[in-house]
This record gives sequence, C-alpha cells and structure tokens, in this order.
Amino acid sequence: MATTTDESVCCPPFDPAPWDDKVIEWTDKLFVKQKVVSFWYIPLNFGKVMTMLMKATEKHHATVPDWLCLSDHTSKWNMDLYLAVDRELPGFRHVKLSGKYYTRVYEGDFSQTGAWGKEYEQQAKERSLKTGKLYMWYTTCPACAKKYGKNYVVFFGEIL
Repeated sequence: MATTTDESVCCPPFDPAPWDDKVIEWTDKLFVKQKVVSFWYIPLNFGKVMTMLMKATEKHHATVPDWLCLSDHTSKWNMDLYLAVDRELPGFRHVKLSGKYYTRVYEGDFSQTGAWGKEYEQQAKERSLKTGKLYMWYTTCPACAKKYGKNYVVFFGEIL
C-alpha cells in the first residue's frame, strides 16, 4: 500500500477482513517508537506526534506497511506509539517485534474500548489462546473515521 493519500483524506480506507480474528506472526518487524502524552488515557499530542513521524518517513523515503501504528497505553499519562516502517529513520528509537499476535477488529466509538477489551479476552480464551502484551491500532484519525463513517480499532494481543 502506498503512503500517500488524497489531501481531503489523510488516512487510507481500512479493510478489516485481513485483520479480524487472525493469528499474525512477525519476525523482527521494524517499528519507530515514540511517546504520546495522555491524561487519563486520552492522548493529548497524538496528532502532533503522528505528523512528525509521517514527515520523517517522507524525508527518509520510508514507507509505512499497511499504515500500521500500534498503541501501547502504558499508564493514564503515557502511550507509546509503534509506527511500522520499512527502514530505520535516523534520529529515532527503533524496536523490532517478533512473535505471534491474535487480532480482532472492532468498530464504533472509543467509549466502547472497555467492552471490546472484555470481548477480546473472551474470544482469546475460547480459542485457547493465552495473551500477554496488548496493543491497539487506531486505523484512522477521527476526521477520516467520520468521513468514512467507520471507526475501526484492531486489538493485537501477543500470544504467550
């Protein structure tokens, strides 16, 4: 998938089919890691951080495979972002993720996140999957979610 978009839409349309109820395996998948300040789990500078990261990918001719950007809510006050990239970006911290991840796609308002989390845990249990670290992929910004009429969030649980 290309990393350029129509100016009226900054996020590409999301197809949930390849991500819903799947087990995905990565070996050394490369990400740029960046912090976002939160207040009671509400990100305050998410847009600013994403803009900075996207400018850096353009500057260094990198692409963002599948437009994948995982979020790890480490506390009420911090969220770590993991932006998938096809090459390292000078001046940034990079991490590589390996392992198997169970994914589920949800659609709706962010206020449903707690219910989605409970449903995700139940679905993993029914599949006899023990999951550890949980990431979320907010597939579009709020403006594009409104434009598309869909707000998809993908849960990624590391399979232990």
